[in-house]
Amino acid sequence: MEEKNVDVAIIGSGSAGLYALGRVKAAGKSFVLINGGAQGTTCARVGCMPSKALIQLAEDFHRCGILGRYGVEGHKSLTLDGEEAMGHVQDLRDTFVDRVISNSTAHMGDDVFIEGYARFLEPNLLEVNETRIRAANIIIATGSRPIVPKPWMAFSERILTTDTLFELEELPESLAVVGLGVIGLEIGQSMARLGVEVTGFDQLETIGGLDDPAVAKTAIEIIGRDFPLHLGQTAEVTEEGDKLRVTAGEQSVLVDKVLASLGRRPNLDNLQIENAGIDLGVHTIPTYNTQTMQIGDSHVFLAGDVNAERPLLHEAGDEGRIAGHNACSDQIQAFQRKTPLAINFVDPNICNIGKRWSELDLEQTAIGEVNLAPVGRALIMGKNKGIIRVYADKTSGKLLGSEMICTKGENLAHLLAWCIEQELTVGDLLRMPFYHPVIEEALQAALYDLYAKVETKNSGPIVELKPLP
Repeated sequence: MEEKNVDVAIIGSGSAGLYALGRVKAAGKSFVLINGGAQGTTCARVGCMPSKALIQLAEDFHRCGILGRYGVEGHKSLTLDGEEAMGHVQDLRDTFVDRVISNSTAHMGDDVFIEGYARFLEPNLLEVNETRIRAANIIIATGSRPIVPKPWMAFSERILTTDTLFELEELPESLAVVGLGVIGLEIGQSMARLGVEVTGFDQLETIGGLDDPAVAKTAIEIIGRDFPLHLGQTAEVTEEGDKLRVTAGEQSVLVDKVLASLGRRPNLDNLQIENAGIDLGVHTIPTYNTQTMQIGDSHVFLAGDVNAERPLLHEAGDEGRIAGHNACSDQIQAFQRKTPLAINFVDPNICNIGKRWSELDLEQTAIGEVNLAPVGRALIMGKNKGIIRVYADKTSGKLLGSEMICTKGENLAHLLAWCIEQELTVGDLLRMPFYHPVIEEALQAALYDLYAKVETKNSGPIVELKPLP
């Protein structure tokens, strides 16, 4: 059996693996990149990009309903061809996947890019197909896959996940969404707006990962107008003729398909990682340092969705860079992680920035908020539903975090994340320019409400302006 010797072996050519590869190449180290299964990254194939294509399509079609306000006649007769709609999503998906592959592995030779599933034989020895690879350092970036409960596998042809949803040739007539996190909400609302009869279920009392009670309450009210939400009970799925019955407590619905959006499982089970000589941790995910990506003090690094820490592309990119750097260095370097930022692309957007509500010391925290109802730009857009909540240290006025559901939230969330990263105070933010009329004025109003509740104030007689010396 052939045996190769390299400085770094990277297992997985998803986002984290490719970013790690960039660092390894730059360091001039010898390497192999190993990938089992489909190429093209989770984001491009089954995640961020096809879901956003579906969301955009659904939002544009749904938006037709407002045309009557403007005196546009005939909008009620508009119809949707589900087959063409899904074909459009698939065409865009294929474009994104092809772009990733052509810019990454397409021109790599078989000596450095190996297609197959790797397994550990010894701490520094891997086997892929008929090749053994001895590596000084190893980066595990194998990603994750959707969770489907074992009892549901008996009718798996009617169970959808993000791995199969975007392969549909036409839209189902009815759909139950079990799990109302990011994926469940995005797909559920989109399908409902495309004419599918959607029902949502979640065992939690909240949706979209929200834990600020005011934002969660508003989100449930708004999203619940698109499709019914049944919360607080575990859903059970049984077969009934050629359909599936989903039952949660006293709620029950008969549907054509069920979308399982119950989270994702790290792809670690086929690596025979027990042969790697590392601490496997209490949850089968190896114990690792989030600032170095190193597992214990070993030669193995963990990056991307496989660690189940921050399953987002920009975080996978950072983790890949950190792992790649440290796998090539004589000395392990710790890096400061960026301000947490998460965006759910439902309409209106649900966003979490910085510290979550559950992480706050409420006795030392001031909270500001604004309701979107009276915001001029939002009213003109017909999108004046939602709430913005911002958090700051009560004494220093330093901005800590925010949760919101509002239009253009994806843009406001970035502004707040950048401000938190710069350790700015509420007063600092109010001295930033705010144009009129823009959605950012809603954020400004929330900041004014917050400013009144913190102790540290701006110098000078005008809050918004710095006095000249």
